[in-house]
Amino acid sequence: MSKTHIPFFLLWQLLLLLAAVPSRRLLCHAAGGQWKFLLRNIGISAMHMQLLNNDRVVMFDRTDFGLSNISLPDGKCRVDPNDSALTTDCTAHSVEYDVASNSIRPLMVLTDVWCSSGALMPDGRLVQTGGYNDGDHVVRVFRPCKTCDWQEIGLGLIQRRWYATNQILPDGRQIIIGGRRAFNYEFYPKTGSTKLYNMPFLVQTNDPAIENNLYPFVHLNVDGNLFIFANNRAILFDYSKGVVVRTYPQIPGGDPRSYPSTGSSVLLPLKNLQGAAIEAEVLICGGAPKGSFRSAGSNNFVGALNTCGRIKITDTAPQWAMETMPLARVMGDMVLLPNGNVIIINGAAAGTAAWEYGRDPVLKPVIYRPDNPAGSRFEVQNPTTIPRMYHSTAILLRDGRVLVGGSNPHMYYNFTGVLFPTELSLEAFSPAYLESGSANLRPKIISSASQTKIGYGKQLTIRFTVSGALNAKLVSATMVAPSFTTHSYGMNQRLLVLGGNVRTVGKSTYEVVVTAPGSGNLAPSGFYLLFVVHEAIPSEGIWVQIQ
Repeated sequence: MSKTHIPFFLLWQLLLLLAAVPSRRLLCHAAGGQWKFLLRNIGISAMHMQLLNNDRVVMFDRTDFGLSNISLPDGKCRVDPNDSALTTDCTAHSVEYDVASNSIRPLMVLTDVWCSSGALMPDGRLVQTGGYNDGDHVVRVFRPCKTCDWQEIGLGLIQRRWYATNQILPDGRQIIIGGRRAFNYEFYPKTGSTKLYNMPFLVQTNDPAIENNLYPFVHLNVDGNLFIFANNRAILFDYSKGVVVRTYPQIPGGDPRSYPSTGSSVLLPLKNLQGAAIEAEVLICGGAPKGSFRSAGSNNFVGALNTCGRIKITDTAPQWAMETMPLARVMGDMVLLPNGNVIIINGAAAGTAAWEYGRDPVLKPVIYRPDNPAGSRFEVQNPTTIPRMYHSTAILLRDGRVLVGGSNPHMYYNFTGVLFPTELSLEAFSPAYLESGSANLRPKIISSASQTKIGYGKQLTIRFTVSGALNAKLVSATMVAPSFTTHSYGMNQRLLVLGGNVRTVGKSTYEVVVTAPGSGNLAPSGFYLLFVVHEAIPSEGIWVQIQ
C-alpha cells in the first residue's frame, strides 16, 4: 500500500471505531438547553418553592435572617420579641412570583419558616408546616388567589418539626415525617388522628453527631404504602398500621444520601397503561461520602458522590442498580420534566449541606433519560453563570421551563467578602425541547380547558395541534404533580404517563383519548399539570384537578 493511501485508510478506521462506540460515550459530552435571567432581586433568597394552580410560585426563606431586600406592603411590620435578629422587622421573608408578569408580591409570614416542609391539599391550598423557634409547631395555609396572604395556626402540630418531610396521602391528608430529634410522624388535618406515632426506623438511621437522616425521601408507592429513605437505608411503610412492610437492601457503598449529605430523590414516571401492571422505581442521585460533614467542619471538603442508585420498589426481591453520573454532585435538585426525563441541577462538587460547607459549584445541569439503556442515560447541559449552593431550589413551570432560585450558605444575608454571596435572583432553564427547531413537532392543547376536573378511571379527550408531521406512535399524555421543594428534595413530585389512542380530526389537528389514574394510590387527589408529549417534546401544560 502506498503512503498516499495511509491517511484515508486511517481516517476510515477512525470512522469505523467511532461508529462502534456506544452512544453512551457520546451523550455524556453533549450539551443543550438555554438559561435566561428573570429577576435580579426578588428581595429574599428562595429557600423554599411551591407552584400553585394559578401559575404563581410561593417562596420563602426564614424570618431571622435580618432585613430582607423587599418591604412589607402598606407599612406592615412583624413584631417578634423572640426573633434572634430583629424584634421589629418591616421587610418580607416570603414572596409570591407571578410567572406570567415576571413580577413579585411581598407576603407576610409571622413565625419562622426556616427549614420547614409542606404539600398542596386537594383543593389547591398550600399547607406548610413547622420551622424554627416560634415556628416549629405552626401550620400555615396559603390559598391561591391574587390578594391572599399567609394564615397561621399556632400549635397546629403536636411535635416540633424542623427538617421534616410531608407527603400527601390518598385520602387527602398530609403525613409529616421526622425532623430534627423527632423520630415519629403525625397527620394534618387532625381529624381522627390527634396523636404522635413512633417510627423506630428514624432512630435506627440517626447518627446523633450528624443527624444525617433529616428531610427523609418519602414517595407514595402504587400500593398505598410509603417508600421512606433515610441516611443509606430504605423501608416500605404501612402508615395506617405503623408497621414496616419491607426492608430494602442498603444502598451499595453505604454512603449517606439525606441531609446533610444531601443527595436528591425522585419517583420515576408511573406508566398508567391499560392492561399493564404499574411498576414503581425510585432514583437517588448524588450526596456526600461518609465523614464528609465532619471533614467540612475542619475545612477539608471531600469530593461529592458521582453515583445514582435506582431500585424497583414494587419487585418481590428488589435490588439497587448503580449508575455513574458524568458530574459528581451534592445539594443537587432533581426535577421531573413533562416528557418523563429528569433534570439534575444546582449544587456543589465537594463538601456537604450546612453553613459554609459546600465548595466547587456545579454549574452544568444533567438530563437523565430513565427509558434509555443503562449507560446511555445522562447528558450534560449548558451551564449557568450563577453558583446555586446551599439553600437553592428548582421547580417545573407549566410552560416546561425549570425555575431556579436561592443559594445562601450564610447564617444571614451576606453579599460581600464571601465565596458564594447570598443570591436573590431568579433564572429559568429551558430544556432542549423548547428550542425553536422543535416548534413544528410541539403539540398545542386546544380543547380541554385549564382547571378541568377529572374522575378516577375516567376517560379524557384532549384535542391538540401539531404543525409538522405527526408520529402517532410517539404521542402520550403526562400528568405532573407540582412539588414543594427545599433542601434538594421535591416533596410530592410525581409524574404519570397516560396511555391513549390518537386520531386525526382535521388539518394538523388531533385527539388523544386517555384514561385517568384509577385511584388515589396512583395519583392523590389534587391539581396536576397535564401535557401532551410528541417525540419527547411536550406541549405547554394545562391544569387539571383529579378527584
